Amino acid sequence: MAKKNWNVGVIGCGFMGRAHSNAYRKVANFFDVPFQPVLKAVCARTRADVTAFAERWGYESVETDWRRLVERKDIDAIDICTPNDTHKEIALAAAAAGKAILCEKPLARDSKEGAEMVAAVERAKVANTVWYNYRRIPAVTLARQLIEQGRLGRIFHYRAQFLQDWTISAELPQGGTGLWRLDKAVAGSGVTGDLLAHCIDTAIWLNGGIDSVTAMTETFVKERKHNLTGKVEKVGIDDACAFLCRFGNGSLGLFESTRYARGHKALYTFEINGEHASIRWDLHDLHRLEFFDHRDEGLTRGWRSIHVTDREMPYMGRWWVPGLQIGYEHSFVHQVADFLEGLAAGKPVAPTFAQAQLTQQVCDAVLQSAQNRQWVEVPQR
Repeated sequence: MAKKNWNVGVIGCGFMGRAHSNAYRKVANFFDVPFQPVLKAVCARTRADVTAFAERWGYESVETDWRRLVERKDIDAIDICTPNDTHKEIALAAAAAGKAILCEKPLARDSKEGAEMVAAVERAKVANTVWYNYRRIPAVTLARQLIEQGRLGRIFHYRAQFLQDWTISAELPQGGTGLWRLDKAVAGSGVTGDLLAHCIDTAIWLNGGIDSVTAMTETFVKERKHNLTGKVEKVGIDDACAFLCRFGNGSLGLFESTRYARGHKALYTFEINGEHASIRWDLHDLHRLEFFDHRDEGLTRGWRSIHVTDREMPYMGRWWVPGLQIGYEHSFVHQVADFLEGLAAGKPVAPTFAQAQLTQQVCDAVLQSAQNRQWVEVPQR
């Protein structure tokens, strides 16, 4: 029986536009999804660029004004792959038009914008999610299963890092295509919203809510030329951030992120220590989950490396034979598959806007703490 088409309109044709387009194209080949995604339209400001992107990825049509895309009657879902300063306006319009919404992370530039977005989708009762894709890497999903089974027991510590090195040069400008992440007016923050948001979302998913934080940030290069104005302007984003936190379950957290760590392009790691066992994961070896169980016999007790490829492991039964791994791009396929299943069942798919807003509130508290040099309580709604 032919599946009903689900017409997608993607806004933005950069890195995330490619990652999401790839997911829409692959998902029905590997998962028994209830709808068939159709790449109906893609939107970007420059017609030549968006036309070339549409031809490469197989989109049926193009737009250069996102408002026209949102208004189209033949579009079921709006996928926001644009810089952070546009998320709120697009999401509010898409919700008012009754479209399902898939929004790139972070949800917004700050929790004030995020609250407006949450209210809009809840008022319109439209399906919504935020692309915190690391949740759906099979090894990370397996970590959650082990925690839910009580294999770790009471959790004492959570620590995470996300390290890069691409902004060290003082000659690198800020603003414009490719460098908007260095412009506070567009990004909202630096590594806190760009990198630590991933770590925070994963931590909340695995270990529960964060109650309070104390943080420090640093901007190492204070001024940069702005690509749009041509002037040397103050840099407002954080180049590095480290914070301590207390989780609602009583455990302690330690988070660190920087774009000034030579030799690291995307080092994302986390480790969780419990009374019975510990787990750790590294994005550079994403198909493996390290596991230590103190209840093992003493002579053989030690860290074991679980190769997450067997068919009974999360998502892996849809891919290759055991022993053959998958990669970063597959996490987006998994998110589309889960979203379509939720859409058919009428159930929300995590993280929803409301859940992503919790991460936004932690980010805001981190930045506030760094500015005030005090512990800050994190709102829980």
